Amino acid sequence: MASLKEVKTRIASVNSTRKITSAMKMVASSKLHRAQQAIESMRPYERQLTRIMSTFVGSMEGEVDTAYAAQRDVKRVVIVLFTSNSSLCGGYNANAVKDFVKKVEEYRSHDIEICRVYAMGKKATEAVGKLKNFDLVDKSALLDHPSYQEAAKVASELMDLYVKGDIDEVDLIYHHFKSAGTQILTTETFLPIDLHADSTEEGATNNLNFIVEPSMGDIVNQLIPKSLHLRLYTALLDSLASEHAARVIAMQVATDNADDLLRELTLTYNKTRQQAITNELLDIAGGSAAQQ
Repeated sequence: MASLKEVKTRIASVNSTRKITSAMKMVASSKLHRAQQAIESMRPYERQLTRIMSTFVGSMEGEVDTAYAAQRDVKRVVIVLFTSNSSLCGGYNANAVKDFVKKVEEYRSHDIEICRVYAMGKKATEAVGKLKNFDLVDKSALLDHPSYQEAAKVASELMDLYVKGDIDEVDLIYHHFKSAGTQILTTETFLPIDLHADSTEEGATNNLNFIVEPSMGDIVNQLIPKSLHLRLYTALLDSLASEHAARVIAMQVATDNADDLLRELTLTYNKTRQQAITNELLDIAGGSAAQQ
């Protein structure tokens, strides 16, 4: 059995750790509140922009002529991987990296080249860097100060690569924030854009007789880049909210575990102390009997 001093030292250590995890949970909760407000404010705008574009696409006769929807044989792919800049958020980063590795193996089995990886987060940078087989672009700074302008620059860079024919597809791997208790790991195609899927969005209306200047096609070609910029920015906000939610849960679990361990250690300390007192009384009684 451990000595009283050892148990007492461990109680102090666990209690100190509990204070840290509890404080980290409070900080993460505050960040989650702001991140949740940001993503929930952005989604109505994104849905409305998608609905507008869907309405125009559904109203046009024939196929929409845009380079961003061009379908070609997939030979070269770019993956945008979203993680966090720091740890202590449960399986948030590990799950994203695991999905990335699975996607890479799937592409390689079909002789498709992963020509570049955009790492949105230091944990993604570290994980992809260890594989040493990719052209890595570190965009971790976007998570420190997320802004639409910076996200739009990254989206524009990806769009330029696609239009030039340097790449054939762009995939996003990120966590979709559904609620504080649920984050869904998502893999979706960023480019080429699927206009037919957009035209079936709920709320889209087809065959409307708008009078549009200069032309319906020009309006759609203005909306598509804006939609892509917004899509990447929304994925960034989704990822940030999911990160903070995962950290809140992880720190809550750590705090609960510390509470359970403290109860066990306190019980052990009391039993050990009681045993020590009993042994001391027995020694005293034995000494008195010997003197008599």
